[in-house]
Amino acid sequence: MPLEKIDEEILSVLAYEAKIPMRKLAQKLGVSIVTVMNHIKKMENDGIIEGYYAKVNYEKIGYDVNSLIDIKISKGKLFELEKKIAKDPHVYLVCDTTGEYDATVFARFKSSRQLDKFIKNVQTFDFVERTNTKLILNVIKDRQTEVI
Repeated sequence: MPLEKIDEEILSVLAYEAKIPMRKLAQKLGVSIVTVMNHIKKMENDGIIEGYYAKVNYEKIGYDVNSLIDIKISKGKLFELEKKIAKDPHVYLVCDTTGEYDATVFARFKSSRQLDKFIKNVQTFDFVERTNTKLILNVIKDRQTEVI
């Protein structure tokens, strides 16, 4: 679905400032508040805008161990296992991938012991052939992308 220029501008602002007041957003874009409201409502109804989220600093609440876990899964069980893994509260992103591994999981933990327990549990699942875990040492960028 092609977007109008105003829609792209609205999305670019909301990606960085989800709580911006409608009036301020309208002023920033040089349009009326009604125009902004109508475009946002349409994008919400069309499923382009799926929600609004708080950006949480997980390190400040004790989640210092950030990891990326690649998983090799036997044929035919990819979606079943991804859904099972996605239910874990430590997991914040599950992706199908190409290459040597079938899925990549991003998860946060309070300790390496929690991470170890999670990985060992995943390795007990039927159809998990192997895992490859990487610790994320430093995050350079963690933001929504602007509409290009």
